[in-house]
Amino acid sequence: MKYIMFSLVLSLFVSCSSDDEKDYVALNDKEITDYIAKNNLAAEKSATGLYYVIDDEGTGEQPNSTSNVTVAYKGYFTNGTVFDQSDGEGISFGLQQVIAGWTEGITYFKEGGSGKLLIPSHLAYGNSGRGSIPGGAVLIFDINLISVN
Repeated sequence: MKYIMFSLVLSLFVSCSSDDEKDYVALNDKEITDYIAKNNLAAEKSATGLYYVIDDEGTGEQPNSTSNVTVAYKGYFTNGTVFDQSDGEGISFGLQQVIAGWTEGITYFKEGGSGKLLIPSHLAYGNSGRGSIPGGAVLIFDINLISVN
């Protein structure tokens, strides 16, 4: 009886598995490191798995994870396809209202700073995706931190 019950539970678990539950961490890390190598970037990796490139650290105030900021950005995939971008004046938002990769990544810059955030899916939209962003997608953002408001 125990064997039958174990088999039933195991078959339910296996049948419920899908690509929606796929672990993209290793795949995303390889995709990001390949992109970094191909584009000869000097990127740092944080403990969470976020990669970032600081082109200009900036000289103004440095935000924290609860700051409200104004940022000009361009978001694209590793193949170069742009999925979103602001105008040069940027957009204002609270860092608690955005994906985890932005909440963490923007804090590496000071006002006037610019660079790239290379965000694995677990710090973005996960396995589900959102709108035109598919599940498991690595997101790259060119950012310019205009101000800490």
